[in-house]
Order: sequence, then C-alpha cells, then structure tokens
Amino acid sequence: MTQTQEGLTKSCCTTDQTTTEKTTEEVLNPRVDISETNEALILTVDMPGVAEEDVDITLHKQVLTIEAKKTECTHEGVNPYYVEHSAGLYQRRFKLTEEVDRDGIDATLKDGVLRLTLPKVKAEAAQKIKVMTA
Repeated sequence: MTQTQEGLTKSCCTTDQTTTEKTTEEVLNPRVDISETNEALILTVDMPGVAEEDVDITLHKQVLTIEAKKTECTHEGVNPYYVEHSAGLYQRRFKLTEEVDRDGIDATLKDGVLRLTLPKVKAEAAQKIKVMTA
C-alpha cells in the first residue's frame, strides 16, 4: 500500500513522501500537529484506542517512524450496531534534519494523544582563534 503524504514547511522535520509497507491490516494515517518552540519541535499525534505497549517509535538514520496497533473496541454483552472506529495500524514517518538532537527525543501517551518532543541541537558559539606572531 502506498500513501503519499504532504510535505511540511518546518526546517527541522518533513513527512516522508511514501509508505510502502505490505500489510493485511488497514493502515490508518493519524492526524499530526507540529509546533515549534525555541528549544524543540513538538509533534502531537491523535491515536485514540491505542495502549502504550502497542506504540512503536523508531529512529533509523534520519527517519522517525511512529507505528501503533489499534485493536477492535469490544464491549462485553453488547452487539455492535454501527462502528466507525476500526482496528488497524497507525503509521506516520518523518524525515528529520541535523537540527534535531536525536538523543534527546521524548515521547508520552495520554488519553489517546501521543506527544513527541524533538529538542533542537544547541547552536555552537563561534570560537575566537588568537593569531600569534611567528
């Protein structure tokens, strides 16, 4: 299955253009908000119905991949009449630039919302080199 994703205008992070994973599960494209502070980029990913142990976040080279398996929501003693919340695999990929501190990435999941903090690399101060007479 191939999904083309829109590019982002942020300088530190862009969506990966294609997803070509073969799976029998429905691939769900979760909605993502990206905000920026002076210190970090913040990705807020909507993934309702996902448990913490079903979230898999990997960083390989420059690609940050977010995947989560969503299982069917069942209620004991109740037969579903109409269901819009399907099971499937949430999946998004982002290509990071060198401006992101890969060792400092942090993720939390609360109430179906995954929040990733991608700290920016601290800018190095210019170093003054003293010239001496030979």
